[in-house]
Amino acid sequence: MIYLDYQATTPLAPEARDAMLRRLGVPESDTFGNPHSAHRMGRMAAAAIEAAREHVAALLPAGGKVIFTGGATEALNLALRGGQEEGIIAYSAIEHAAVEDTVKAAGRGYALSVDSEGVCHVDQPLPDGIRAIAVMQVNNEIGTIQPCADWYDRAKQAGALYVCDGVQAYGKVPLAEADMIAISAHKCHGPKGIGALWVRDGTKLSEVQTGGGQESGLRSGTLSPALIAGFGAAAKLAKELREEDAAHVETLWRRARDLFSDWTLNGSESQRWHGNLNIRRDGLDVARLMIDCRNVMFSAGSACASGSGRPSHVLKAIGLSDAQAKNSIRLGFGRYTTLDQIEEAAQAINAAAREQGI
Repeated sequence: MIYLDYQATTPLAPEARDAMLRRLGVPESDTFGNPHSAHRMGRMAAAAIEAAREHVAALLPAGGKVIFTGGATEALNLALRGGQEEGIIAYSAIEHAAVEDTVKAAGRGYALSVDSEGVCHVDQPLPDGIRAIAVMQVNNEIGTIQPCADWYDRAKQAGALYVCDGVQAYGKVPLAEADMIAISAHKCHGPKGIGALWVRDGTKLSEVQTGGGQESGLRSGTLSPALIAGFGAAAKLAKELREEDAAHVETLWRRARDLFSDWTLNGSESQRWHGNLNIRRDGLDVARLMIDCRNVMFSAGSACASGSGRPSHVLKAIGLSDAQAKNSIRLGFGRYTTLDQIEEAAQAINAAAREQGI
C-alpha cells in the first residue's frame, strides 16, 4: 500500500517507537513508574518526561511552557475555554473543527473571511469586545500558510490573545509568535494520544477540568511517560531532520505537480506547505476513485470530516461550489514517502479518473 494521507496522521518514527517501548517497561525493566510518585521509579519517569518536554519545546518559541495534553483538540479547548475574561473569539473560516466547534459552543464567535487561496488577511475589521483571535498556521486541508506574525501583532493591538493551531506546522516550519500554540505528536511522526499546549509566560489561563493539579495546575491527570517519550523522540528527530525533510518534500511536490498538471489546485501554490496537494477534477466521483485506487491511501477531505457527506467547509470558504468541493482529493506526503510511490500513485489515480471519462 502507498500512504499519502500525512495530514490525517504520519507514520510513527522508529526512534519514537523505541523510546515508547523503553518507557512501557519493554523489554522487562523498571522504567514504567508513575511520574507523580515520590519513589525512585516515579522520579525516573518524571525525569524522562522533563527530558521529552525540552525536546518538544525546542521547536516552539522561547519564553513559554509546554503543557502536555491528550492531543491538539484538548489543547485548543484548554486555550479557548481557559481564558479568564469574557468576550468574543474571532477565528478564520477555515479553522479545524477543534477550534470552530469550541468557539461556537462558547457562544461568542466571529468568523474571519479568507480569500480564494485560503489566506486570512489581517486588514479585515474586528468586533468590539474581542478577547482572542484564533488563526491556524498551516491549514490541514489545503496547506495554506497564514500571516501569523501579522495576526499576532493585530491581536496585541486589539488587547486580545492570539491562539494558533500549529498542528500541521510543528516540526516542518518555524512556529509563529503567539500567546498559545496547540500541537499534536502524531502529525510529526510521534504517537497518537498525546499533544501539548505551549503557553507564553505571563498568559493567564485557568484549568477547564479538575483533578490532581498536574501540569502546572492546568491539566489534571496522570501523564503517560511512554507517549511523552515518543513525542519527545519525534520532536528531537524533526529538529535534526527539518532541512532534509523540507528538501525531500519539495522534490516530491515538484514531481507530483508535474504528474497532476491537468488537475486544478485548491489553495495557494506559493503560500503553502508543499507536503499538501489538494486538487480537483470537475465531474470526478471521488468515492469511486477511492475504491478503484484502494491500494493508495489518500483523503477526500480532512480526516475529521470524512464520511459526513458534507462538502468541506474549507473548500466552500475559498469559493468552491458543493460539486467542486466533492470533486476534490487531498494527497499528503513527507519523510517516509518515496518518489517511486508518488509516481505509482499518480499513475493509478490518473488511470482511474480516465476510466470515469474525466
